[in-house]
Amino acid sequence: MRRVIVSMALMAATAPALSGCGLAEIRSPVPEFMRLKASEPPPEVPPDARQLVRDKLDSVFVAASLPQQVRVSPPRREVNGSGWTACVAAETTSAVGKPLGTQTYRIIISGGVITDRRRSEAGDSCGSENYEPI
Repeated sequence: MRRVIVSMALMAATAPALSGCGLAEIRSPVPEFMRLKASEPPPEVPPDARQLVRDKLDSVFVAASLPQQVRVSPPRREVNGSGWTACVAAETTSAVGKPLGTQTYRIIISGGVITDRRRSEAGDSCGSENYEPI
């Protein structure tokens, strides 16, 4: 009986020490093949920019500008943020009905919603984008 108690006590004492052997952290000094791999987040699916612009055209263009031939570029991951950007171009008219020509805007999409828009500038890549009609 005494032998059984001693062996159980030894197993109970060594179990916690041995349980941590298989889970080496990323920053631990063990060789690379023994380290626990960091989990990468799953890649995010790009939003459907064409559908968003089609549904919320008034959030990009003023309704009085009567946007025609609306085209949208594929969404790109925003470099310094967590959202997506896309370019939207359309033929517009002024408030008095005079044609203004093609107006291009860069939109920011976050959480499946157009959160911001601004007129395209020379530094934007909107001039070199491939556009698809909505």
